[in-house]
Amino acid sequence: MRGAQKIFVVIPAYQAARTLGTVFARLPVQLQTKDCTYVVVNDGSHDRTAEVVRDVMAMRADVRLLEHERNRGYAQAQKTGFAHALTHGADIVALLHADGQYAPELLPELLAPLENDEADLVQGSRMLNDGALSGGMPLYKFIANKALTAIENFAFGLSMGEYHSGYMLYARRTLESIPFERLSDTFHFDGEMILMAAKRRLRIKQVPIPTYYGDERSHVRPVKYGLDVLRIVYRHAAGKYEF
Repeated sequence: MRGAQKIFVVIPAYQAARTLGTVFARLPVQLQTKDCTYVVVNDGSHDRTAEVVRDVMAMRADVRLLEHERNRGYAQAQKTGFAHALTHGADIVALLHADGQYAPELLPELLAPLENDEADLVQGSRMLNDGALSGGMPLYKFIANKALTAIENFAFGLSMGEYHSGYMLYARRTLESIPFERLSDTFHFDGEMILMAAKRRLRIKQVPIPTYYGDERSHVRPVKYGLDVLRIVYRHAAGKYEF
């Protein structure tokens, strides 16, 4: 067991006023014993997202707000948060979505392999416990996830349960060894991070997580997302990730 580490939880937020407060309310009490900082990157929202964050900040000293003046996208929000975390001494960086679809309650379980130096990258996967469909994942998304994952595993020589979960956690050395600023600004940035970690022979651990689909609005366009994944596979085959 390693000593206490600085944990930064990066929360990209776009039009998240309705759900963001609930995400903070769902954080488990176990996290209060850890050195955690929560960094919300407001990605050019034009609803009350920033006001909700400031309300939370009035009650919690461990929350920070970073602002994009205009919407720059999911990947850019991550990059802003990751850079901030590294600059401020993070040992571990976790990505948590602002819509609540990835359970905040599971953060301690997902953090454990990194805290214990058993992994360099941890992904919470919905596809490992056969609960994706029972948890409400639409059938077309389930089939697309399986198909794209099969293509990526074949192309990358890996055996991931999926590449399409956004519940991602990183050791500091992982973010320092991957030039993430050079990766794409697509919604498949997370999959690219897995690819780059594998290319660097870093330890990747998948942890089963439940699937939850509420009535939150998704900003992912499925057809574009699928094409982005195939483009990344092509770029990998063409040697474009040799950096």
